[in-house]
Amino acid sequence: MTQLLLFPGAGSSSTHSSLVAIEAAVSPMHCVREDFGYRKAGRKAPDRTPVLLQAVRSAAAPMLANDDRLVLGGRSMGGRMCSLAVADESDPVPAVGLVLICYPLHPPGKPESLRVEHFPRLNVPCLFISGTKDAFGSPSELEQWTATIPGAVTHHWLDGKGHDLKGCDTVIAQTVANWITALAS
Repeated sequence: MTQLLLFPGAGSSSTHSSLVAIEAAVSPMHCVREDFGYRKAGRKAPDRTPVLLQAVRSAAAPMLANDDRLVLGGRSMGGRMCSLAVADESDPVPAVGLVLICYPLHPPGKPESLRVEHFPRLNVPCLFISGTKDAFGSPSELEQWTATIPGAVTHHWLDGKGHDLKGCDTVIAQTVANWITALAS
């Protein structure tokens, strides 16, 4: 059985409308929308990367206990943390795929500050859903760097949309559901 674990972006929570829409679209598949510890504690500023990665591991562990297949992912920072957990050289989370919505390739206006060093260690299929006007990475930038991923990469572009992908929840959810269905078959 395939399960899905989703994390929100830095400024959001697990009740983000696109994560809720994804959960509904993949039903009856078991889907967990999880918040990071800083959000659960009522803080707005994200914890440092090691703490965020531990949150991913902790949430994934019970889902992997039954030898089920796990797809990890989320929006922006949440998806990035999931990709880092899967690419970890010492203790990778054994996911069968990654759903990366609005992957934050670099901070807005800082294309030299790339967040791609782990891409060559992503040996799983990856779905990237992004707006064509995302300030965190243009389509050409994202395609350039995702070419370094050894796993199969699928891009889904939402024309004219920025990092928030406002108004696209239904399209995002259906794209994720279709991709996971194809992955499972």
